[in-house]
Amino acid sequence: MIKTFKGKAADGAIIEIRLSTNNGMIGYLIRKFQFFPSKFGNHDQKSTGALYSVEPSAASAELNFDDPTLLAAVCMSTDNSEANPLNTNVIVDNKIINQDIFFTHQNTHADAGPVNWYIELEQIKLDLSEATVATLKDMRGTN
Repeated sequence: MIKTFKGKAADGAIIEIRLSTNNGMIGYLIRKFQFFPSKFGNHDQKSTGALYSVEPSAASAELNFDDPTLLAAVCMSTDNSEANPLNTNVIVDNKIINQDIFFTHQNTHADAGPVNWYIELEQIKLDLSEATVATLKDMRGTN
C-alpha cells in the first residue's frame, strides 16, 4: 500500500509526519520526496528539504550525509529567466522506518516564498523482530 503526504511549507518549517502505531508493526520505505515551486516561473527559489527520524532543532540548508537521522534530502533551484530552468535533485536512504518522521524546508533566496512538497511512502508489514530493530534505530538515531 502507498501512503502519500503533501502540503506547502514556509521557509524554516519543521513539519511532523505521524507514522507511529501502538505496536510498531507497520513500517515504511520512502519512495518519493519531491519539491515544486509555489510560484513557478515568476521568482527565484533555492530550496533545501530533508526528512529526519528525530526532530531537528532547526531547518537548515546545510545537510550532513554523515548524520544517521537523515533519511532523505531534496534540493530545488529555479528562477524567472530561461537560462536557469527548474532543477531538482533527490537522495533517499533505503531504510525501514516505523516512527514519526520530520520534514524540514530551508530557502536560501531572499524573495522566495513557500515550497510545495510531496512524500510517497510504501507501507510494509513487519514481524516482531523487524519492528523492534526499526523502533530502536529510530529512537537512537542510528543506521
